[in-house]
Amino acid sequence: MKKFNKDRMSEGNTKWSSCIHREKPLYSRQGSLRSEFYRDYTRILHCTAYRRLKHKTQVFFATENDHICTRIEHVNHVASVSYTIADILGLNTELVSAIAIGHDLGHAPFGHEGEDILKRIAKNKLTDDFWHEKNSLWFVDKIETLPDPSGRQENLNLTYAVRDGIISHCGEINESSIFPRDDYIDLYQIASAGQTAPFTWEACVVKIADKIAFLGRDIEDALELKMLRHKGEIKELNEILMKLGKRFRLREINNTVLMNEFISDLCRYSSPKSGICLSGKHNEFLKAIKDFNNRFIYSHPRLVPFKAYASLILNSLFELLSSLYRRQKEQTGKQIHNHEKLYPLLLGQFRGWLIKYSDFEPLSRKKEKYANNLLYEVEDNNSFIKATFDFISGMTDNFAIRCFKEVTSFK
Repeated sequence: MKKFNKDRMSEGNTKWSSCIHREKPLYSRQGSLRSEFYRDYTRILHCTAYRRLKHKTQVFFATENDHICTRIEHVNHVASVSYTIADILGLNTELVSAIAIGHDLGHAPFGHEGEDILKRIAKNKLTDDFWHEKNSLWFVDKIETLPDPSGRQENLNLTYAVRDGIISHCGEINESSIFPRDDYIDLYQIASAGQTAPFTWEACVVKIADKIAFLGRDIEDALELKMLRHKGEIKELNEILMKLGKRFRLREINNTVLMNEFISDLCRYSSPKSGICLSGKHNEFLKAIKDFNNRFIYSHPRLVPFKAYASLILNSLFELLSSLYRRQKEQTGKQIHNHEKLYPLLLGQFRGWLIKYSDFEPLSRKKEKYANNLLYEVEDNNSFIKATFDFISGMTDNFAIRCFKEVTSFK
């Protein structure tokens, strides 16, 4: 069934040189066997933003239930779905794997609610628009680093195709078919989520796999947390199943059933001519599941206090950190030093952030072997606010809560 074999991203494809382009050449090792995209996969796998995904929840914030999906599980679900589709269709499995595990790096704490909170902060304080796909690109390009063979911390420097797949992955856009765009563009010119089609067929696969991967799992999590009632929401879920599911000979809806059903349908109906797509009836089924989740899970009353809690945490941390700014770097340093005595966890980490990404303490930066790009000018107020914002946007749910507890406790 390798219908896309001639269109896979490999040498000979007209987009190949653009897709493997990096800002600068990566160091090489003698006898290295990894391809360009597999190098990206392992670079993402070893970076700290990937590790932090295990403490970023999908829908249900900072749950203490070990069986609720975390964002690291989600990206691996997307990687599994993407790999299966790409392998069946004849596309580059290494490219889809790299995009999939990297697509949510730098996602805001507290899921999409955290994203909405940061969006409001960015608009009011930075006159900028925040959306998680853009922030993910910013993190893989500017924030995340790895040590080179000399121990110097360098930026990830991923290929264009992986970076494009990350910023183009938005799974919330309802589309009947997805086709790649032809143009090689500056990815920072993309102004909003879903504005631009991905550059490769592989990225198109990840984009739709992101939809397939979370809908059924969110239902399973809601059942685990007893947010769905058998005589209420479950009854309606069964009615959806009876109206739509019986066409596909499904007996129930769960994550593995949905994944299998949608993957099979997508591989059956996708082609270079038709695009990456589901059949009409499966698109209808996907929309019905998504509508059910919106009505009964994402808007559930039990999430309301958690949303207020997340807003309190993120706004409080932002206000505290941004208030430390002074016009002179030395004065800002004194403010941070004084507050670090009160809040050693929060201010210790924030001080380290400024050392790594600004001219805050050049000698400390040199000692730590930081060779990554400088991002902030500490004596500029807007730049300091941006540093504060980026620091918070990369937090895990757990770390944000720990910092908030530190700030609000009196010892």
